[in-house]
Amino acid sequence: MACPLEQALAAMVTTFHKYSGKEGDKYKLSKAELKELLTKELPSFGSKQMDEGEFRRLVNDLDHDKDSEVDFKEFACFLASVAMGFNEFFKDAKQPRKK
Repeated sequence: MACPLEQALAAMVTTFHKYSGKEGDKYKLSKAELKELLTKELPSFGSKQMDEGEFRRLVNDLDHDKDSEVDFKEFACFLASVAMGFNEFFKDAKQPRKK
């Protein structure tokens, strides 16, 4: 049985490929594929929470090589940023540790 962190990494990879193969390059997310992924897999962060302009800015920020698609490296950087945000949220919510 895989450890929880291994399961999380596998879920990250399989989720990317679940959506990336629907149109165009099977190793990249088109804007439509990214929107679907965010809506279905990250609903609290997803495109339901942002208007079209915000979504375009997100895609522009993620698309480092400016090919109008999001590859796995760009997607992984996005998830790392989201994870860091979650960490800050939960870190700030915790009570101070006793020494």
